[in-house]
Amino acid sequence: MGKFYITTAIPYASGKSHIGNVYEDVLADAIARYHRKNGDEVYFQVGLDEHGQKIEDKAKEKGISPQEHVDNIAKEFKSMLDILNISYDGFIRTTDESHCKKVEKIFQKLYDQGDIYKGEYSGWYCTPCESFFTEKDLVDGKCPDCGRDVEKAHEEAYFLKLSNYSDRLIEYIDSHPDFLLPESRKNEIINNFIKPGLQDLCVSRSTFTWGVQVPFDRKHVIYVWIDALINYITFLGYDVDGSSEQFKKFWPADLQLIGKDIFRFHAIYWPIILMALDLPLPKQIFGHPWLLFSNDKMSKSKGNISYADDLCKEYGTDAIRYYCLHEIPYAQDGNYTEDLLIERINADLANVLGNLVNRTISMGNKYFNGHVIDTKVLEDVDSDLINIVNSVKDLLVDDIKTIHLINALDHIFDIARRSNKYIDETTPWILAKDESKLERLQTVIYNLLEAIRVMANLLSPFLPDTSENILKQLNNFRKEEQFISDNEYNLNSPVPLFMRIEKKN
Repeated sequence: MGKFYITTAIPYASGKSHIGNVYEDVLADAIARYHRKNGDEVYFQVGLDEHGQKIEDKAKEKGISPQEHVDNIAKEFKSMLDILNISYDGFIRTTDESHCKKVEKIFQKLYDQGDIYKGEYSGWYCTPCESFFTEKDLVDGKCPDCGRDVEKAHEEAYFLKLSNYSDRLIEYIDSHPDFLLPESRKNEIINNFIKPGLQDLCVSRSTFTWGVQVPFDRKHVIYVWIDALINYITFLGYDVDGSSEQFKKFWPADLQLIGKDIFRFHAIYWPIILMALDLPLPKQIFGHPWLLFSNDKMSKSKGNISYADDLCKEYGTDAIRYYCLHEIPYAQDGNYTEDLLIERINADLANVLGNLVNRTISMGNKYFNGHVIDTKVLEDVDSDLINIVNSVKDLLVDDIKTIHLINALDHIFDIARRSNKYIDETTPWILAKDESKLERLQTVIYNLLEAIRVMANLLSPFLPDTSENILKQLNNFRKEEQFISDNEYNLNSPVPLFMRIEKKN
């Protein structure tokens, strides 16, 4: 049907990812799976940023080389993605030789055309954020982004002329209302950073060595915001000397998902780099909120971290995917505690979904030996259920387009909620006692099975394992996402999807 290129940010290869880090990957995966399911040719890229002072310092602490350190982190990160069932097409590492060569070429091009110049930097530097700040930027003498200590920095450096592109960037943002979302973060970028005047960006360092060297000045390494940001085009196939067919097919990106803490860099530096390279800008950059721990930012130093792989092993991958996708609002931070996770598993996954699937398949096996067809003995109550089942597919189109995945899941679970109500309204256990009502009973069970089948197919981008499990129990793999009256079921035995969990003391 079409093409769809989606990316996540590439986190620093500094340590193991916690559940707050991987929310972005789960969000991107659900959107990528949705587009694949609907016939689009999808390219979904994730990866790691493996250069910089923070990495060099971390490796030194461990007594290993930076390359050994990032190799270890890459294995851990890939394992985490696999556990979470992330269906990425490309996994990038900025230490890749091909990427490094392209970074050098891009830096050289920008220098040759006058967009990069040599100067001196004097100010404050935050190593964890890999960012420079002026005195007025600091908040109580600390980094305005992460709140950590900063150190005085004075060094020779190369700079990118952001100021040359600020008017063009404002004009582009104004003429493309969906380019930066959500609206609140876009307004913050415009009013707090662009309109007051952009300062030229430091794009090289000379106080550490772990990075791509400036091709014409080897004592400098190319700073993170060029090396890392351009991963979205280098691994797709962009090259100064001639780009690949894959790049020509998929660029510009359709959606780039970015954490709100680095949204500013992607909303300002990234578009300007693309403008300087005379490349189209992404269609949309979305700055998503955070998943907090008990309403506080997750931090190793605070000890308030839960790791996604540990949670998946204890509660199941789809339970963690569901929590991430359902509990983080569109533009506001979500909150994680283990008690909240258990509540959501019990209320939605075990009670609403799991109970519906289990008791419906059990009734189909009990009353009709697992063979259920539509006997078309209809009553008025059936039409409301069927109408809800048939409405959800169209509702999801806008939910996905606007990145309201909470709404998408709620619309799908409306089928389960309505089905549970339908069971109470039709009382199959009473119909089963009257032999003259058996055809009506079979229609009721059939309607429920069809509702469950449609719901399982709609759930596949969000909870892929659960979707497959339901379809296997139904023993019916038809992909239509609307009610079908000529379907047939030869059911397998029911297996609980999610078990209720007792809260921990």
